[in-house]
Amino acid sequence: MGASTRRTRLVLLFGGRSSEHAISCVSAGGVLRALDRSRYDVIPVGIDIEGRWVVVPDDSPTLTAASADLPTVDAAAGLGVTLPPDPTTARLLVRDPVATLRDLGPIDVVFPLLHGPFGEDGTIQGLLEMSGLPYVGSGVFASAAAMDKHHMKRILASAGLPVGPYSVLRPEQRLTEEDRDRLGLPVFVKPARGGSSIGISRVDAWADLDTALKAARASDPKVLVEAAVVGREIECGVLDRLDGSGPEASAPAEVMVTSSAGFYDFEAKYVSDGARFDVPAALPAAMTERVRATAVAAFEALDCAGLARVDMFVTPAGQIVLNEVNTMPGFTPMSMFPRMWAASGLEYGPLVDRLIQLALRDGAGLR
Repeated sequence: MGASTRRTRLVLLFGGRSSEHAISCVSAGGVLRALDRSRYDVIPVGIDIEGRWVVVPDDSPTLTAASADLPTVDAAAGLGVTLPPDPTTARLLVRDPVATLRDLGPIDVVFPLLHGPFGEDGTIQGLLEMSGLPYVGSGVFASAAAMDKHHMKRILASAGLPVGPYSVLRPEQRLTEEDRDRLGLPVFVKPARGGSSIGISRVDAWADLDTALKAARASDPKVLVEAAVVGREIECGVLDRLDGSGPEASAPAEVMVTSSAGFYDFEAKYVSDGARFDVPAALPAAMTERVRATAVAAFEALDCAGLARVDMFVTPAGQIVLNEVNTMPGFTPMSMFPRMWAASGLEYGPLVDRLIQLALRDGAGLR
């Protein structure tokens, strides 16, 4: 085939070593089904929980959630591969202990659909930079800064953006009486570098704090204790424009929690009907524009690229308080990021295509 008609060679990375492994697998299944195969030659590469890379079939059960059973990558179910950090190669190499290394052909672009540590936190982005490959999403610094909620809040605050009161507890540290008085009750205890609400607890009595800290530290030794913010839980998608004129924001959405947990936990997000969503959110026009502007400002403050989902609260007094910035939000059928863009006129398939085209436009190298 001539160069003008050759399909773009795309590696879709999913799974990974974090506690969000299964959500990444389901997200990858949605993206695979949306890709136009007349334009993209796709290599699905799963990373198992131990960190082994394997090429899997498109129709693998690894990419589908069956009822309450969440999928996982099985390294024994496909061809083992590795990506060398060599920009002169830009190829996946077959991992075969008894044969000479062979490659699977050139790679044009990578979609690192990984959530959490060892994927969304700048680590995989660093490998892709070393390998000289264009990839979807933010670069090393923005990915790392957004993943660490402590540093994310510091950067946002330094840009003059509103964040709620919080304390950071490193291993063996405990919350002081002064901090308890400052934060009040209830508080939310969460891993500093986690996602999908894994390891998060709501604490309504200080007697329960140690249990919550133990749950959070099972995911991350560094923990945040955040004051509860009374308000509506609003999310907004941000996406770079292909013409280079900067990012734009989607229609915002509202999350209304109905589960007994009292917050948007993992169960409500992915398993049960513990939350209701308004897409778009029923906000006054002026507030909608403020939310969208705040989302873009947070995206730019962290130096994000490609895409992000910005989570915030809108208080009864009309104040906006930023909560989190997710540089690789979920792409499951239930995920808010694609739903918000669909409500804004950009459907799932064209959204995926735009992200890949943005990565190809930006190319490899510093962002």
